[in-house]
Amino acid sequence: MNIFNNLVETFGSASFWINALQLILSLSLLVFVHELGHYSFARLFKMRVDKFYLFFNPKFSLVRWDPKNHKLGFFVKNPDDEKEKADEKAAEETAEQATEDNVGTGHALSAEVAESEATDDENEKSTWRDTVYGLGWVPLGGYCSIAGMVDETTSAKELSAKPKAWEFRSRPAWQRLLVMIGGVLFNFLAACIIFGGMTYHYGDSYIPYENATEGMIFSPCAEKIGFRDGDIPLSADGKELPVGNLQALLEAKQVKVLRDHKDTVTINIPDGYLLEANKEAEAEQKKDKPQLFMDYRVPMVIKSIQNGDGADKAGLKAGDKMLSVNGVKTPDYRDFISELEKNKNTTAVISYERDGKINSADVAISEGGKIGIGVTPANEIFEVKYVDYGFFPSVKIGFQKGWNLLVDYITMFKYVFSKEGVKSLGSFGAIGSMFGGEINWYFFWFITAYLSIILAFMNILPIPILDGGYVLFLLIEMITGWKPSEKTMDICLRIGFYFIVLLMVFALGNDFYRFIIK
Repeated sequence: MNIFNNLVETFGSASFWINALQLILSLSLLVFVHELGHYSFARLFKMRVDKFYLFFNPKFSLVRWDPKNHKLGFFVKNPDDEKEKADEKAAEETAEQATEDNVGTGHALSAEVAESEATDDENEKSTWRDTVYGLGWVPLGGYCSIAGMVDETTSAKELSAKPKAWEFRSRPAWQRLLVMIGGVLFNFLAACIIFGGMTYHYGDSYIPYENATEGMIFSPCAEKIGFRDGDIPLSADGKELPVGNLQALLEAKQVKVLRDHKDTVTINIPDGYLLEANKEAEAEQKKDKPQLFMDYRVPMVIKSIQNGDGADKAGLKAGDKMLSVNGVKTPDYRDFISELEKNKNTTAVISYERDGKINSADVAISEGGKIGIGVTPANEIFEVKYVDYGFFPSVKIGFQKGWNLLVDYITMFKYVFSKEGVKSLGSFGAIGSMFGGEINWYFFWFITAYLSIILAFMNILPIPILDGGYVLFLLIEMITGWKPSEKTMDICLRIGFYFIVLLMVFALGNDFYRFIIK
């Protein structure tokens, strides 16, 4: 009964449908860009593209445009592709038989005519009009069907005829390689363009170090050379330290910080310390909860209260600043969360500040280490500085953000294979929940760019049916000269397809447990 109620509550909520619509819009854009990458490189090398579809179209299409035959239809039934291909194959076999008959009866073509026909076959041009463009009705992806390529739309049996000059399989390996990485490349470029556009439109915002009144928190690596939690960076070698430029700090000889809001302290940075810090950072990445070299120390200020939970029953209110748990000071929200974890399933004495006065309350902590409060983000506690950028600086920043996000995602991907990583796998439900249940165009474009990076990286993984699977075979062909047969590719694609389906079923199961059962 609880599961049924959860289903009704989930699918009946406005936030669910808002998230769903944003997810469909975002993925539609990214799938279109991805397939456009394959299409663009295929057309660049004069390959024929049979179909270009956004969304899948089993049985019928919402829109189908055949420019070559001047046909545009809405809600049209799919033509019998198998029959068309069979007729085409029969025509080819008839033509070949006729040629053989001519040779057998002494009516062979002259050398000049034969050479002319061979040249015509080699130079036969394919245009954009050879492609059928369409919009399917199943919003789960899309496809670009390139002639002469074994993929999810064409099997090895359908490629038994002699290869044509304009087919994928007839082209050099380096051209086929560029066609296959085209989708990934376009997704990465799309993310960079979105980030650049956001920078140009919204500008940038950050919290200057001097505005971080609670100071910073430092990793053990930073504490070794003299930094202390609560220090506020002031300068590096006498120059103002740019926010976020950790390299400038680590390559400096001296860094000045404000300690305890009164003393200016000079910290000497050892020679070559940047390399040492990088080693420490790599070691931190191997931990369950890696710690940044330096981060803002953000106090735990309540943003919202959940009715009926520990904080609500204890009389805590939005705006209260948490100071300690059972006498243990918690200057940073991460300290506060950690102390709640240590005291879960008990009642703890929590000290807090309200209107300049110190109070305390007995608060029941749940079995999961929660008291039912929302955290106020740093940009609502500290004063934020806003900066506008011109066109070209925005383009540069866009590419920097895209590259940094890709590197960060690759670094974090290894955790997918851990126990916790497997539990965190999700599909459409997990992705859709990122939009937050409301329409916010800044977050929509940020998440779209983020998903574009993920789509690019996931597609380049060396798994058959993904672009990376084709890329792997093409690299082997370019290095060794061995080219897998269409039948081999067909078998590999089937294996890859079943693997992706099983992974998707598992991810959907995680979503169902996370959002419906749990």
